[in-house]
Amino acid sequence: MSEHGGEAVSAEQARRSRLYDYMDAPEPGRQEEAGGTARGRREFAALLGEFRRTAVLVPLDPVTGSPLAADFGGVRWFYAFSDEGALARFAVARGEGAREWAFQRWLGARLLDAAVPAVGVPCGVALDCADGEDGMLFPPVRGVVPDAVAVDVDGGTGDVR
Repeated sequence: MSEHGGEAVSAEQARRSRLYDYMDAPEPGRQEEAGGTARGRREFAALLGEFRRTAVLVPLDPVTGSPLAADFGGVRWFYAFSDEGALARFAVARGEGAREWAFQRWLGARLLDAAVPAVGVPCGVALDCADGEDGMLFPPVRGVVPDAVAVDVDGGTGDVR
């Protein structure tokens, strides 16, 4: 018996389910990347696009008035938050929930395209970093920040490292 309920037929003759029409097919001439990497890249690209179009809260350093940032792993990370609740969770996690937090609203694109290049060191954006798996990192790599400041692009030639 076959899965079609009748006599066995070859794979070429078997009728396809319409569900196959909704599957992600690899581009012609290109092997599908293992482990869902291609799907993950598409999902990240969608999140990046949404971040670029969205106004986020950027807390200000109480001393300098510049965007609050921290250095980790050789990268400077600007803090950004999707709403006041996310910023409040961050303040409480730092043990600074009692003080007043000044912030500005910036488009994500402004952070990535203007603020990151102005820093002068590898820099990215940490969105909602106190929210565990709901947070997101936008690292200083090609396609996220301008190529001139991306750590995976050779600045002299523009080639990917």
